[in-house]
Amino acid sequence: MKIVVAGTGYVGLVAGVCFAEKGHNVICVDTDDEKVKVMKSGKSPIYEKDLEELMKKNYKQGRLDYTTDYKTAYKDPDAIFIGVGTPEQEDGSANLTYIATVCKQIAENVEKDCLIVVKSTVPIGTNDKVEQFLKDFLVHDVKLEVASNPEFLAQGSAVKNTLEADRIIIGTNTKQAEETLKEIYKSFNLPIVSVSRRSAEMIKYASNDFLALKISYMNDIANLCELLGADIEEVAKGMSYDPRIGKNFLDAGIGYGGSCFPKDTKALRYIAKQHGYKLRTVDAAVEVNIEQKTKLYKKATERLITFNELKVAVLGLAFKPGTDDLREAPSVPNIELLLKAGAKIYAYDPVAIENYKKIYNHKIEYVNDPQDALKDANVCFIFTQWDSIKLISPKTYKELMKNPLVYDGRNIYNVKEMKNVGVEYYSIGR
Repeated sequence: MKIVVAGTGYVGLVAGVCFAEKGHNVICVDTDDEKVKVMKSGKSPIYEKDLEELMKKNYKQGRLDYTTDYKTAYKDPDAIFIGVGTPEQEDGSANLTYIATVCKQIAENVEKDCLIVVKSTVPIGTNDKVEQFLKDFLVHDVKLEVASNPEFLAQGSAVKNTLEADRIIIGTNTKQAEETLKEIYKSFNLPIVSVSRRSAEMIKYASNDFLALKISYMNDIANLCELLGADIEEVAKGMSYDPRIGKNFLDAGIGYGGSCFPKDTKALRYIAKQHGYKLRTVDAAVEVNIEQKTKLYKKATERLITFNELKVAVLGLAFKPGTDDLREAPSVPNIELLLKAGAKIYAYDPVAIENYKKIYNHKIEYVNDPQDALKDANVCFIFTQWDSIKLISPKTYKELMKNPLVYDGRNIYNVKEMKNVGVEYYSIGR
């Protein structure tokens, strides 16, 4: 089929590339000329495993292209997938401005019957508004169907999550829209769950918020483990054998980040509040996560009289391995606190440094080797469990640091091993 994807962020670009990989003819639309040139050259604007390889392959084979010419792109496709951002507003609600802009452009330019698919994460009922908005601005006498098709990708493994998804959720209000979406996904050969549009919208929020709940629950238990002398990793191991609980999302640490969990928990809270309902479990997850992010910094302030003029090694800037995304990354609030306290920060991350420079360009020393950050450091904070960081041996901290004092937010090291080599080591829940 001829598919157009509006937006080339994590959602839109990954979807477009994967549709092309499965044999569809795809055009990805963006407003940025320079970004389009970069993508046409085979380079990805985001760091994502396997993405560039598939971009180059499908562009070369003629199944994938990029453009800023939305008027031509929206003219005659079989389906248009909307994958633009829905950023969080100050009150926690989702900003639907970009969705509205794309819908208006589609309505004014589409000249054949078409399926409009909202892939962006949107509040429940948004697809109904999209349908009406399209009708309000429709220029030509064509029939537009509207469907919901939320994504469930994880940054760092987005391509794999799309091509090998656990399930594909399609939300439709007509049989024709359902059959068209099933035909689009037929070549994926994956389980398809067909529901109403509103249920599809809710499934996205409910799924992400449930995972956020698991993370915050384990962090809460980890904090109690520290007070009671239990080990959160042993506790998690024992829990993981229970099939009702499962083994995923049981790792304690310094909180969740990224583009989904923080935004989606706040958005669902806002939606509930608008309808006079209080989501107490989600409220608790958000509160725990906020406090968890700076837990190690607070521990360090109890140990150190000051950070002023101390060399602080920061290992890991991205919110998780496999991505250069800094949205809600625990490193950000911690580095803000360290800078205010007068610390001299030497930061390492294998892919996120360029993005971090957009936030702190001259206030931080960036290094390409973690050992350069550790050399003569007074204290070290670990915020991301990259393999290049996990490969650092415990004795390296003892040998390179002026004071081998390590605060590990990802529980990378064995507590006894660090102690045995002479490192003063603090982690989460152990």
